[in-house]
Amino acid sequence: MRYGIALDIGTSGFRCQALDLDTKETVATAITARHPIPGMNVIDHVNFAIRSGADVGNRLILATVNNLFGMLGVDLDKVETVAVCGNPFQLSLFQNIEIRDLAYAGKSMLRDLGVVSPDRSGNVLEAMELGLFSVPNAKVIIPPAVTHEIGADAIAMLLVTGVLDKNETAIVVDYGTNAEMALVKDGEVFTGSAAAGPALEGQQIERGMLASTGALSDVDPDGEGWVCHVLDPTLAPRAGDTVDPRTGDIIGKGEMHGKARGITGTGVVAALSCGIDDGVVGTMGIDTPDGMIHLQDGIKISRRDVDEAGKAIGALRTGFLTLMLEAGVWVDDVKTAYMSGASGLYVDANKAKSIGMVTPGAERIIQFGNTSIVLARRLVLGETTLEELRTFAEKLLAKHCMFATSEDFKNIYSVELSYWCYGMPMSEYNNMLDISGIPPIPLEPSKAEVERMVIRDLPDIDEDRGVTIMEAPGVLLTGQIDGCTYCGICRDRCPETALMLSEEGDGIVAHVRSDLCAGTACRRCENDCPEKVFSFDSLRIGS
Repeated sequence: MRYGIALDIGTSGFRCQALDLDTKETVATAITARHPIPGMNVIDHVNFAIRSGADVGNRLILATVNNLFGMLGVDLDKVETVAVCGNPFQLSLFQNIEIRDLAYAGKSMLRDLGVVSPDRSGNVLEAMELGLFSVPNAKVIIPPAVTHEIGADAIAMLLVTGVLDKNETAIVVDYGTNAEMALVKDGEVFTGSAAAGPALEGQQIERGMLASTGALSDVDPDGEGWVCHVLDPTLAPRAGDTVDPRTGDIIGKGEMHGKARGITGTGVVAALSCGIDDGVVGTMGIDTPDGMIHLQDGIKISRRDVDEAGKAIGALRTGFLTLMLEAGVWVDDVKTAYMSGASGLYVDANKAKSIGMVTPGAERIIQFGNTSIVLARRLVLGETTLEELRTFAEKLLAKHCMFATSEDFKNIYSVELSYWCYGMPMSEYNNMLDISGIPPIPLEPSKAEVERMVIRDLPDIDEDRGVTIMEAPGVLLTGQIDGCTYCGICRDRCPETALMLSEEGDGIVAHVRSDLCAGTACRRCENDCPEKVFSFDSLRIGS
């Protein structure tokens, strides 16, 4: 038997599928629960790799990929082809090539640093050459990027959705931690990438988790209660319990009773939409006896969770409104919206639209699954060639909008923060936009026609095969802390419980689980050290 492996290196985690090259069937699927590099978004990953060394980031990624392949349960010596997809930064770290051209803006700064951008036009490399020792006989296909901002994941999003083949003004968004989006108008493409954060993929939510077995992915109002929907072993949503969101009392037990382990970002979005409609969520917080939204199996949503999700939703709406201003169109001109990624598939599209995740002018919403892994599968099976992707990339006329330097993005996002985090009523939203000279948006969007192209985020999974999950994809980062008094404050202040301390020899050694660590956006271990001796950057891969 001959095998191929399709691999998606996402910002929140990795997903891979083993394929039978003769029958084209999926043999096994394995995913990670998190990303092995410390941090909750691509900016955190960039900062870690720059400060700790790109080689450290490369080793973390390769160790996880090698272990993940081992969980597929196939003879890895018979793997002939691996195709990998992801954003430019993740693929650069995977290949262990220059990343500073992605991290720093300005040609003069890059010139002063002596940075030369590497070739990102796609390649076929030997697995052993890359450090994929688990598949010693495989060749690895790496798809091209259009520019250093528009990578293989964006190409996958545009190609798989087919948005460029339609004669319409449309927007396509890959919903995730680093939300890629593209607005297509008269054959011209305007792209952007909003650092939405990990909340929409279930991270930085107290009971949050990625889309996997046991994840509560949706809720629907039903009389006095809400029906919870939980992902089964094939990642298909099935009905769970009907609960009173104010108390958690079970009104009726469903097929997935007792099987919810946590909640995805899409479940949080659904709870927000239903909560706003039912008056459970308002400008003053969560209106329940204990200030929590109650779902099945003891899963709760706090005010902090609402704030985290709101900041992510606000970044998304700010992103596509900014692209529209860049393209010279507005919400009434964009009638079709494409949603890709796990969050874009499992979320109820009209609930997402009602709270701002989808452009309010959309009359038609088309939902896709993981377009990155679909492109990787096509490459593995020979349904798409590297040369065809290069031709596609060369013909793609795209204008990239840097949201980080956009005044429109800054002005709109300040309005979003006022609404989601500081108690501003939605009725004031357009008044705030008007201050910056930005046109109004519909505050109560109408329902759109929804077409869901697939049932599951990952293709071709059945009851027998299911999904294998690597719960702890990271490694230990260790280092001796000279001058440490062993007070334990750094350990106690770690919000992710990623840090441990031990007495070894004559000193104190810190051990940090890389996949749990919030990275450079946190650094409480370092900042709260009373002796100022803890140095996160001094930690190295240990055992």
